[in-house]
Amino acid sequence: MSTSFLFTGPDNAPVTILLAHGAGGAMDSAGMERFSEALAAAGMRVVRFEFGYMAERRLSDRRPPPPKAEMLIPEYLAAVRDLHASGPLVIGGKSMGGRIASMVADDLYRSGDIVGLLCLGYPFHPMGKPAQLRTAHLSAIETPTLICQGTRDAFGTREEVAGYALSRTIDIFWLEDGDHDLKPRKALSGFSAADHMHAMASRVGAWAAGLGR
Repeated sequence: MSTSFLFTGPDNAPVTILLAHGAGGAMDSAGMERFSEALAAAGMRVVRFEFGYMAERRLSDRRPPPPKAEMLIPEYLAAVRDLHASGPLVIGGKSMGGRIASMVADDLYRSGDIVGLLCLGYPFHPMGKPAQLRTAHLSAIETPTLICQGTRDAFGTREEVAGYALSRTIDIFWLEDGDHDLKPRKALSGFSAADHMHAMASRVGAWAAGLGR
């Protein structure tokens, strides 16, 4: 069965970004809508898809949990194949979706299928378990990578990430006081959620414009 997609942004955009959702939010969740609309407003074409366990939730009252990350790799690869992107393609996702994308990125980059990797709120470790790092493959990743991360993200704060051994191909864009959804506390930071969405999209646009050059 072919992958179902949601498209946001111009068909003739200079770059297409394939985004997978996080562990608990579907491809049309409010958070995924905000990310997609912001990126589209910055001139990019965003394509969303969802993994089978999430699609299953739409068909019944059951809420199956996400399987282990490695089990979702074939579904991400199938989405890339089914999309048939005609121009430069960046893969990525929110939280878990970005993690899965990072696990397949290098093979796709070497084959010329993608030009980059975008992670929105990367889950560097499970919440409350900072010793259980999910960074081993990130130490040697070759794909040009941009991670947009809130400084107080419970899955990897700025102070924690500073101590990780990450590849030089990884660029981290920090959003002040942002949480795992990049949302700041305006009363403390002076920034609104809309401010951070705009800043994120602007940074992604500038980064994507330099890929493959």
